Amino acid sequence: MARVLSLFRPQPFLTLVGRRKPTLCKMSMDSRARMVFAAAVEAVQPDTVVRQSIKRKDDSVTINDHKFTLNHNLHLVGFGKAVLGMAAEAERILGDHLVNGIISVPHGIQKTLKQHGKEHLLLKENSRITVMEGAKHNLPDADAQRAAERIKQLASDLTEKDLLLVLISGGGSALLPAPIPPITLQEKQDVTRKLAGAGATIQELNTVRRALSLLKGGGLAHCAHPAQVVSLILSDVIGDPVDLIASGPTVCSETWPEEVMSVLERFKLLNSLPASVKDVLGRPSPRWRENKDKSNTPENVLNAVIGSNSVALMCAGRRVRELGFRPVVLAPGVCGDVKSVSRLYGLLARFACSREEPPPEIAAEVLKLGPEVGVESWDLCRTMQVLGEGRTEGWGATCLLAGGEPTVELTGMGRGGRNQELAMRVGLELRGLNLPPNGPVFLSGGTDGQDGPTDAAGAVTDAGLCEEAHAQGLDIDTFLTNNDSYTFFTRLSAGQRLLVPGLTCTNVMDVHMLLIPPIPINIR
Repeated sequence: MARVLSLFRPQPFLTLVGRRKPTLCKMSMDSRARMVFAAAVEAVQPDTVVRQSIKRKDDSVTINDHKFTLNHNLHLVGFGKAVLGMAAEAERILGDHLVNGIISVPHGIQKTLKQHGKEHLLLKENSRITVMEGAKHNLPDADAQRAAERIKQLASDLTEKDLLLVLISGGGSALLPAPIPPITLQEKQDVTRKLAGAGATIQELNTVRRALSLLKGGGLAHCAHPAQVVSLILSDVIGDPVDLIASGPTVCSETWPEEVMSVLERFKLLNSLPASVKDVLGRPSPRWRENKDKSNTPENVLNAVIGSNSVALMCAGRRVRELGFRPVVLAPGVCGDVKSVSRLYGLLARFACSREEPPPEIAAEVLKLGPEVGVESWDLCRTMQVLGEGRTEGWGATCLLAGGEPTVELTGMGRGGRNQELAMRVGLELRGLNLPPNGPVFLSGGTDGQDGPTDAAGAVTDAGLCEEAHAQGLDIDTFLTNNDSYTFFTRLSAGQRLLVPGLTCTNVMDVHMLLIPPIPINIR
């Protein structure tokens, strides 16, 4: 353990030598946390990420450092919750080179954007792009299937002279349902629902889903051959795996029948399969096989992730510096149960706020938690080294940033979500760490603006949470047992700790931040 600990022992302070230490502005820690969250969300707005990714110059366009010639040969398709704003910005940039387009977006999204004053994310009246709404309650339906059929037809009509721009964001899988005939939409949903209910992983679900779909797993790119295909992706999946986001419609993912059968057999579903599914699984897949010429290889497809949790954290870090904190990014892929995640943040807070050299037991437990929460040991060691330097060198306030998507074990029937429950649990972990001004402060928020079935994205908490709750007659443990975090925060100080940004128009999972104020000299 001694060798590992040496990685984060305080090192000579070099990075800020010769510069003034960051100073805290007068606004509250709570306000600054909310400002940092707003900066993270703003960085991954659908129009923003497209504008930064598509560079038009005369009759050419550069996308992700790849240059394409424009000759009124551009077609556009898209599917996902943020695609409407992406499409509006793409059309503004590409102008009359855009021939036509079809996008599949959530039911009611245009009306919602108008109500929230987000007209800049809507298409103009004379747009060449057709908007089709569907997937009520985020479930594939007949409207979404009709949109998928129209998208497939557009792609199938293209030639080698055409360029197909594909816009993808979270929710795209439900908005692009295209089961292989004779499988019906209901039959496909039943199979995937049974798999999910039996405990199948997302990888196993996608293995089966791709095999039963015309467009997923590279199917859309296959339909568009021999056209050039360029996909711009707003990621809502940990690690940004392009084959998993919306089930990878432009990513070559060959699924062999034996592999699919193995998954179905593992969960004892083979005997209950509809005849249509058995029929499809018995056929050889033509995808990426029937044409052996070089033009039909994935080199003809460009997939670019243009917005992600990492992008949001990077921009949040810039805002953190402006507010007088030194940022340190832990990881963009924190996962696992909120109990383990909250324990990790609590330990890191104690490590940073310790009056003396923190006991080695804290670092040991942090490293032990790493595999449970999806964070590499190196990232944990690097983070503790920075936190340790901040404590010993006294450079001022520090802000720990992270992202991801933890999970909650449901034991009750209350209202809430993973971000609000995580904030509650971190509040418990911070007991006894009261530092002026009201620190440390922790925020957890969903970048989509909605945490579970509530109007909140998350909550802000600090070391005074337990004392405040006790003073108002609220038993935290009872609310946690009932998964009732929203009710708890609503009753606590009239909901002032809730994070309610409203409609954000984007989704790159969650943002976590731990703001640690300067440690006063008299307690070191």
